[in-house]
Amino acid sequence: MKNSYKILKYILVCTLFVACKPYSNLPVVDSMNDLQYPFPVKKTLLSNDIEIAYIDEGQGSETILFVHGLGSYAPAWKKNIEELKSSYRCIAIDLPGYGKSSKGNYEGSMTFYAEIIKELIGKLGLEKVNLAGHSMGGQISIVTSLFYPEVVDKLILIAPAGFETFNEGEKDWFRGIFTSAAVQLTPPEQIELNYAYNFYDMPEDARFMIEDRIAMRSAKDFNGYTFIIPENVKGMVNEPVFDKLPNLQQETLIFFGQYDNLIPNRFLNGGKTEKIAIAGHQQIPNSKLVMVPKAGHFVMFEQSELVNQRIREFL
Repeated sequence: MKNSYKILKYILVCTLFVACKPYSNLPVVDSMNDLQYPFPVKKTLLSNDIEIAYIDEGQGSETILFVHGLGSYAPAWKKNIEELKSSYRCIAIDLPGYGKSSKGNYEGSMTFYAEIIKELIGKLGLEKVNLAGHSMGGQISIVTSLFYPEVVDKLILIAPAGFETFNEGEKDWFRGIFTSAAVQLTPPEQIELNYAYNFYDMPEDARFMIEDRIAMRSAKDFNGYTFIIPENVKGMVNEPVFDKLPNLQQETLIFFGQYDNLIPNRFLNGGKTEKIAIAGHQQIPNSKLVMVPKAGHFVMFEQSELVNQRIREFL
């Protein structure tokens, strides 16, 4: 009930924002390459002419490779990189189809992205990394760890997709509701509300995500972004991982916000996030679960201090 009140409060704030600060006043970008990132961006070319944009900060004997979620990008890890780079090499990527990386008619499967991560690790001259994935990035990290265990030391799953299971009818629902046109035509007001729903109490310093998402609608490569999102949704439901979790060899740290509004899916399953979190945790042989209070789906941003501390202890 308290979390519902916070969401309603945020909707009111959004309404006031629309009235007081028209979205037309926000900056526009010619290309997603024009988006302002909190750290310098590097690029490297992989096979099939896929260019990967990535942030590379800090030094240390251990590397953390951060993988963002559906519709997101590398800056979502801003608060984690800022603190953890003092002890670790922190690499956050834009997946193909997102941010400043290549756009194209990619298949969008979890296996495709696992292959990208494996190739990138080799291209950067790394032998093993600690793989951290948020939401869809969590499912990608699971698949990478299953297919290429030799390159993943430890696994950090943050509100991972893949713990919640769906029947065939529910999978069809996902495939039907997420379309390129729907993504392309999402109005600014809905974008604002979508982001609000990702947080327990959205902090002001997360507003850059909303503004970037609105600004990128003018980018010439925006069509690539709107193409990949429904392909990724298909990729997630077509490649379930729950029954494969017992095969994970890596020591695994799992985070979930206690007020995650996305997991479980409120339209299909409902119920408490903790039930899903425990079910996945019990499937992974060597895992530890952290339920984070006063946090939603973007738990690594909203409660970054706690998450960063637990990551340090884990590594």
